[in-house]
Amino acid sequence: MSSMARLAAAATAAGVVAAAIALPAVGGTGAVFVSASEELGIKPEELKEPPLAERTTVLDAEGNPIAWFYEEYRENVKLDQVADIMKTAIISIEDYRFYEHGAIDIEGTMRALAKNLATGRVAQGGSSITQQYVKQVLLNSATTDKEKNAALEASYGRKLKELRYAMAVEEKYTKDQILEKYLNIAYFGAGAYGVEAAAKRFFGVSASELSLPQAATLAGAVQDPNATDPNLSKDHRDRLLNRRNVVLDRMAELKKITPEQAAEAKKTKLGFKGTPIPGGCGSSDYPYFCMYVRNEVLSNPAFGKTKTAREQFLNRGGLNIQTTLDPKMQKAAEQAIKKHVFASDNPVASEALVEPGTGAIKAMAASREYGTNKRKKEMSYNVVADAVHGGGVGFQAGSTFKTFTLLTALEEGMKINDGLSVGSGYRAPYYSSFKNCKGENIGDPTHTVTNDEGGGGFKTLATGTWESVNTFFVALEQKVGLCDTVKTAKSLGIKRSDGLPLQEYETFTLGINEMDPVTVANAYAAIGARGKYCRPMVITKITDRDGKVTNYQPKCKQAIDPGVADAAADILSGVFTKGTMSGVGGIGRPAAGKTGTTDAQATAWFAGFTPDLAGAVSIGDPRGSQNYKLNNITIGGQYYPSVFGSSIPGPIWKDTMINALKGVPATDFHPVDTERFGGCGSSCRPAPPERDQEEPTGPLDEADVTTVLE
Repeated sequence: MSSMARLAAAATAAGVVAAAIALPAVGGTGAVFVSASEELGIKPEELKEPPLAERTTVLDAEGNPIAWFYEEYRENVKLDQVADIMKTAIISIEDYRFYEHGAIDIEGTMRALAKNLATGRVAQGGSSITQQYVKQVLLNSATTDKEKNAALEASYGRKLKELRYAMAVEEKYTKDQILEKYLNIAYFGAGAYGVEAAAKRFFGVSASELSLPQAATLAGAVQDPNATDPNLSKDHRDRLLNRRNVVLDRMAELKKITPEQAAEAKKTKLGFKGTPIPGGCGSSDYPYFCMYVRNEVLSNPAFGKTKTAREQFLNRGGLNIQTTLDPKMQKAAEQAIKKHVFASDNPVASEALVEPGTGAIKAMAASREYGTNKRKKEMSYNVVADAVHGGGVGFQAGSTFKTFTLLTALEEGMKINDGLSVGSGYRAPYYSSFKNCKGENIGDPTHTVTNDEGGGGFKTLATGTWESVNTFFVALEQKVGLCDTVKTAKSLGIKRSDGLPLQEYETFTLGINEMDPVTVANAYAAIGARGKYCRPMVITKITDRDGKVTNYQPKCKQAIDPGVADAAADILSGVFTKGTMSGVGGIGRPAAGKTGTTDAQATAWFAGFTPDLAGAVSIGDPRGSQNYKLNNITIGGQYYPSVFGSSIPGPIWKDTMINALKGVPATDFHPVDTERFGGCGSSCRPAPPERDQEEPTGPLDEADVTTVLE
């Protein structure tokens, strides 16, 4: 049980005894009390009533609940949404003269004291329902341990202050309003705050549907919810059953029910169902997306100036948060991953889908369940996202980064058919041949970049991309500038998954930085949107507890010249027909993308886009991708000598996009400005690539060698 639950329970129990002990010292009869209150200057004092902590509901794009967040599981209801028998039961046992007395019931208090002393136990409450409401408000308002202890302090001073508040509450509200507030604030045990949450938790029904035995059970639970918490043990359930019967006897004594009704109700079993409390990402059908939403709220100043303010906003606010999650696209991603990678496999595959032009994250999926069960190989962090959104260190992105060098070359005036002559190995000619964005010389003439497959020769921007030639792209990066390439990547939102600065070495273009699928998918989405970059977005609308609606719009900028993006899309389209994805094929509509594999198959990627949807898929071993590489391995029931970007990530992406875009009219890419970039892109047939004699002559697979320079 949470500390707040224990305090709430203690407040309820303490009120019964404290009222009975303290009040006779103030006045033994109504007349004496009135006189004493006048002499002591007891006057009403306004009670500050901050909104109750209420659960927040997270919705998908279609309005279906996908998760709940709360500090206290509570659903506020109106009094007319509570069964009459529940109102009768709570009043009978807690404050049977509630509708007859003012802020305090002297007669009821003395009667309760006499009965409690006679029975040697707390059988009847001494505090009025109004006083109990005040105590709960003070406890719920407390933000420090000192304030919480003060709300529970057994002193005359606290009792008198409580009474002044109660007097003001009685002046401010009708009895029905006070009862409604009390029923919504009271703690019933088993983690349920308020009568609606308690009815669902205990019996699987709404408060409006409670039967006599059920209502008597809940009415009995508020006295000492710690001792009668049915979720804890059989002894607790037995105590709750006995307490229920006390309530039934009291209702019969007050003639609210007949003795026969009481006897019949006592024959029924407790009936505690223990309906699981909804909430938390662990119980969501979409845990990775849920984690992203939660961390977006907790980390974004737009939702509160401080972390504490944002936590209260999320967990206490009673919000409805509408998100970008598309159930159809999410299902497409989940099914595609499940087809190619098993949850029991050591490597984990993950995928994010992003909408070009808005940055809306439409789906986040992974091959493993979210959780902490290591035997089941559950993931304890958000493998689809960066560390800010609950993720980990990510995986090196491989040749998906070559796209940023391609964009930089086009931006700096190169045409589609322009190129360079390269060999099968590349060494920086001198230390100053590469400079990072600090202006430091980082070229390493002692390090050789090689091609796994594919030889040297003259490569154009198009053919070099299709064949994914390492030596070509490192030489191209030297030509256009490492720092310019880094700036291009950053303009598209590229940042390391772990939050550390990007590593700016000559192998930057080969994908040495650890990435997450959301970040990579969003960068490629910007190309699909003709260079318009939008910050990743998951929240579209928030409705607060009062019905106030706040809409959230995409935050976008023109990061890349539209013509440059068009030319890059044209080249990247050829990856499906003439390049590393030719063995996998396209998706039946205009699409572009890039495979990625890191040094010795440590990780593998595919990132691609259409004008309507972009996605990125990664696969790697979370135990440590450099130590557990993707060679001589069985994944998804299939043996792979080596895993490349086109082996598993590419097919996952293809299967996902086909199903995710069903029913969505195909959109063409914008035509290339041939005057500016030339006309020999994906529509042209390239000359056969030059190959070394000993190299294979079959279709090229990925040519991604990545070496991190320390």
